[in-house]
Amino acid sequence: MVRIISAALFAVAALLGSASAQAQQTLAQIKSRDVLNCGSNTGLIGFGAPDPQGNWSGLDVEYCRAIAAAIFNDPSKVKFIPLSANDRFKALLAGEVDVLVRNSTWTISNDTPPGLLFTNVNYYDGQGLMVRRKLGVMSVMQLAGASICVQRGTTTELNLVDFFKTNNLRHTIVSFDTGPETLKAYDAGRCDAFTTDASSLYSERLKLTVPDDHMVLVEIISKEPLGPLTRDNDSQWFKLVRWVHFAMLNAEELGVTRANVDQMRGSTNPEIRRLLGIDGKFGEGLGLTVDWAYRIVKHIGNYGESFERTVGSRSVLRMSRGQNALWTKGGLQYAPPIR
Repeated sequence: MVRIISAALFAVAALLGSASAQAQQTLAQIKSRDVLNCGSNTGLIGFGAPDPQGNWSGLDVEYCRAIAAAIFNDPSKVKFIPLSANDRFKALLAGEVDVLVRNSTWTISNDTPPGLLFTNVNYYDGQGLMVRRKLGVMSVMQLAGASICVQRGTTTELNLVDFFKTNNLRHTIVSFDTGPETLKAYDAGRCDAFTTDASSLYSERLKLTVPDDHMVLVEIISKEPLGPLTRDNDSQWFKLVRWVHFAMLNAEELGVTRANVDQMRGSTNPEIRRLLGIDGKFGEGLGLTVDWAYRIVKHIGNYGESFERTVGSRSVLRMSRGQNALWTKGGLQYAPPIR
């Protein structure tokens, strides 16, 4: 029975492969143009933002650089294309970018439109609220009767309505068309609280007139798994983008860092040897060289290093790992093995 099922699966795979052969071109196109086109945020500190000189940094930015490192052995071969929330999916579908790494929430409404495919979750987030310290509020449950600034027409607004309705809390929504407008209104005192993804709150807080006058409440009122997307017509490219993240997680779990990766190539640990391309040819199925994961760690580091540098303890945001800790340390970040 196993042989019959396997044969049938191979037959189906062959048919699908033939039908989609023309679609398996993303990696070839990237190599031909000698640069990765990465859809990015328009400016979110810690995740994706350019400095005045046009140098990009952030957790999502480093994901893009890690992909470039795996392909070219050069993390600088990335063109960052800033996209608004309204334009991001259209740009990906139109082929204007090769991958979208722009704090996009994995929901059914974002996942099911034809042509889109989430690869993984590179940051587990949740919606939070920010208030002025002088308000004396320490919990969302103390915001009964409050006015709350939120961007109109977003899942953020829907989550807010759901949470306050579920908890029988009266509130007034003060909504605006764009994120910058919403933050400006809060800063001007037009509402008591401001809500968006908790990770964004720490970033947006830095833009306020007096950041230290504001605090982010501890409660999280929604699930916001953030991750990259590719088009759904190129399975090889989808898997490549996904395994870049998995490689960074496996490197952290195995203790392989940017500082010790060359030394680790001499390790006798079979998992490390497979990760770094010493044993096996695990990059071939992705269209990469055997040392693809070595390239990522050598240039970017493991997931933990990237996290701490961009949003964690070594960044201006100083956010804790929380849910984004490895599964071995009580978090949700978990990667399949390379074998």
